[in-house]
Amino acid sequence: MKKILGKLNNRQKAWFWCFTIGNGLFFLMITVLAQADLVNALALLLITQFLVVAYYMSIRNDRPKSKGREWLDAIVFAVVAATLIRSFFLEAFTIPTSSEEKTLMIGDFLFVSKSSYGARLPMTPIAFPFAHHTMPLLGTKAYVEWPKIPYYRLPGFGKIENYDAVVFNYPDGDTVALNAQDQSYYQLCRDFGRENVWRNDLQNPQTGQPYFGTITARPVDKRENYIKRCVAIAGDKLYITKGNVYLNDKPALNVGTMQYNYQVHTEGTPINSNILEKYDITEQVRQLQNGDFEVFLPNDKLEDFKKISIVKAMRPLIEDSGVYSPRIFPHSPSYKWNVDNFGPLVIPKAGMTVTLDTTNIVLYDRIIGVYEHNDLKVKGDKIFINGKESNSYTFKMNYYWMMGDNRHNSADSRFWGFVPQDHIVGKAVFIWLSLKENTTIGNKFRWNRFFTFVKPEGLSRSYFLPFVIVVGSIFLGFYFYGKRKKSS
Repeated sequence: MKKILGKLNNRQKAWFWCFTIGNGLFFLMITVLAQADLVNALALLLITQFLVVAYYMSIRNDRPKSKGREWLDAIVFAVVAATLIRSFFLEAFTIPTSSEEKTLMIGDFLFVSKSSYGARLPMTPIAFPFAHHTMPLLGTKAYVEWPKIPYYRLPGFGKIENYDAVVFNYPDGDTVALNAQDQSYYQLCRDFGRENVWRNDLQNPQTGQPYFGTITARPVDKRENYIKRCVAIAGDKLYITKGNVYLNDKPALNVGTMQYNYQVHTEGTPINSNILEKYDITEQVRQLQNGDFEVFLPNDKLEDFKKISIVKAMRPLIEDSGVYSPRIFPHSPSYKWNVDNFGPLVIPKAGMTVTLDTTNIVLYDRIIGVYEHNDLKVKGDKIFINGKESNSYTFKMNYYWMMGDNRHNSADSRFWGFVPQDHIVGKAVFIWLSLKENTTIGNKFRWNRFFTFVKPEGLSRSYFLPFVIVVGSIFLGFYFYGKRKKSS
């Protein structure tokens, strides 16, 4: 160590000790606070410290720094800084699907605050920088599953509140069919049978690849990132009647940008592109067999849309109550729930105890067996947890109920159930850029969404123009100051 430090200048020595002390503090954090296994913690300490030592051993102060070395130093600094920021403070996120339309739209680029609810320590710490779970181009895993860190969340600025826009790891994403990653593995098994999903000899004739591909498991923090509105928090009672959500027996927040599906009867004239553009209809308009149209509309555009001359009648496409939908959680005929009629259901809370039987066990089997890591077995009319017959269970974690504002086109908790607290990534706070898809460059930018804050009732006003004015004023000030200084 003395030999290594002897080659470094004072600034380099200071950074070396900063990294070394930080590494030691992180080791203490994961062993004391997260109660990590000592072998895992020591392995992580040795790996990271080896990288620090190797980097500083490569420094040569006895010769001029080459361009390659300058680039390496800049890249190392950028990767370390960006990793720390992404892990503990802010992470950039892009809205990939229309499940939150029109509150959050496809093409919105936003920042997610990790510190709002408390940053989660990286549970799978050895990973390729900036890759979530898959290596770019190679398609292989971008992480190593050992060593691991148990779930632990640092103190945050607040707790999850009703109607927050929350980013979380997809709960059903613990197992994935690699050729059908956009679909729930468990729903694939319900639709096609587990044996067929695991078969690789069933090939898609269009692609020449297996329909489902390799089945793989993913750790919690490497599952897909989803963003939804947290409608119900732990301890809340939720039910849905005719598409209307009720929370603790009161109507839930129903914002203007919330979107539903309608059957539109026209005079026979199709709904043209001008109407689509005017009312910002981005979901595909489908013509029904009777000649009517299926249109997704937000609440704040509904009344104006009804006044269009070609529209003669319209009604919301709401499913009947008491009709069982096998795609809806908990996927049991004992619960005749569907996307528009659901519950009542109390969201599990840490310390809350529920009575169990062979009927309601389907509501909690993933919590008990998967999320809270117990050995759950149902034999006849008896339930066994960790080998003991049980008729009750006490929850260890808080759970949340997430729903998309695009209520008739959102794969959310109605389809796959509760979101555990250890799956929570952060809070959506700020949109800095918003781009439309499939349009010309002149019509590409949604200027009114630039530099807006995400709130429960919708987006704030845009602060883009004040930002441009402030930045422009700063540049002009420096320009005239430099010009004045040069002339004096």
